Amino acid sequence: MPYLQLLLLLWGINFAPVVAAFILKGRWDMPLDLGRRLKDGNPVFGPHKTIRGVVVAVLFGGVGGMAMGLPVGVGITAGGLTMGGDLLSSFIKRRRFLPSGTDVPGMDQVIEGGLPLLFLGTYLNLGLLSLAVLLVLFCVGAWHGSIMYKKILHIPPPLPNHPGPMPSRSLYRGYTSCAVRSPFWTSLFNFQEAIYYHVIIQAVFKLSGLYPRGRANALAFAVREIPIVCPNLPASFDGYRILFMSDLHLDGLNGLTERLCGLLPSIEADLCLLGGDYRMASYGSFNGARERMEQIVPYIKAKDGIAAILGNHDCVEVVETFMKLGVVPLVNDSMSVVRAEDEIWIAGVDDPHSFKAHDPDMAFEDIPEGAWTIFLGHSPEVYREAREHGAALYLTGHTHGGQVCLPGSGPIFTHCRAPRQFAAGRWEYKGMEGYTSSGVGVSGVPVRLNCRGEVCVVVLKKSD
Repeated sequence: MPYLQLLLLLWGINFAPVVAAFILKGRWDMPLDLGRRLKDGNPVFGPHKTIRGVVVAVLFGGVGGMAMGLPVGVGITAGGLTMGGDLLSSFIKRRRFLPSGTDVPGMDQVIEGGLPLLFLGTYLNLGLLSLAVLLVLFCVGAWHGSIMYKKILHIPPPLPNHPGPMPSRSLYRGYTSCAVRSPFWTSLFNFQEAIYYHVIIQAVFKLSGLYPRGRANALAFAVREIPIVCPNLPASFDGYRILFMSDLHLDGLNGLTERLCGLLPSIEADLCLLGGDYRMASYGSFNGARERMEQIVPYIKAKDGIAAILGNHDCVEVVETFMKLGVVPLVNDSMSVVRAEDEIWIAGVDDPHSFKAHDPDMAFEDIPEGAWTIFLGHSPEVYREAREHGAALYLTGHTHGGQVCLPGSGPIFTHCRAPRQFAAGRWEYKGMEGYTSSGVGVSGVPVRLNCRGEVCVVVLKKSD
């Protein structure tokens, strides 16, 4: 059996649990030690060592070994020994009071690779020198693999105010959309957007002849006034006007920024709220969107200022731009607005759709209990949490109202995990009013069909 195949088998067994955790997220991740602790107060292995991980590694050993010409039993044994070495190193680290997930270079790799290599070396009649060389190569490959895992999947991206670890899928999303700048790698990591939307779907619209019409529709967004009656609204805020713009995607459509700059001066508002998604792509540079944001903000007329949240197309760099422009970033944070003797609050959360970095508890931390509050979230997906925290009004976007809709049937896709009743327009949930904007700009493909974009002016009313 070639040495490279042997190394690939052992590396595959070693990383199979990581891949399974990425794909399955939190499913079937019961700790192998069931949370038990020894007399030293530390867990036996720790929460990172799961039953799922052991099972996946052993199964990979059997299947991978068979693909390389080994009997299934030999591959399964190799997988079991690799996991045995992994558990042994974890047991030792817990006894040394090292937190779960801590790497100890050398010890981890030698134990994890040494046990299965001794077994496979005996089975394949390998000499000691060959085993030693294989062990060194295994350790080098496994160590560099762990570094890449930490860099891509385990270290949180620079998302502000996020209090704890994020799911692996969200960390991967943060890394590929915010950290990688190489055009080749960003296109590779973001295949769906780079190829599916910009090549395949655009080609479909162009071949069908709908592209020019859809592009013209995308620029024909409307200014829409939306009265929302809230009986508990403080009296001083009756008639309060909120300019709400979501899903601007400023660098995605030539002419959009210019049209906004022409419309905004005529809109009188007390407050402006921006609902996330300021760039077109969900990866790469923010420079184009930043330049256009710098153009439109001076045209916004809002007596009580401008506040903004982040969407699934946004990275932390947009926060610096906001602060330079005098826009208040609400990233799991809140702000109050005072009028006469009354006060309302705005609670803004980080993106709940792709980054899953929303934290309503943090956003409501400084809001007095019972205060009249507007919940500002990029997607309607956290409507339950907003209601549980006592929000009176939920302003959101993300869905674009479908962007491409069938006549009389509504959106083909909403790209949202909330029920379709929350995908566009007015809605209500257990006494909480809600509005999902169809957005100003476009995403994926710069077209709209049977779904007009909108700049919203939400007018708060205490009664009809």
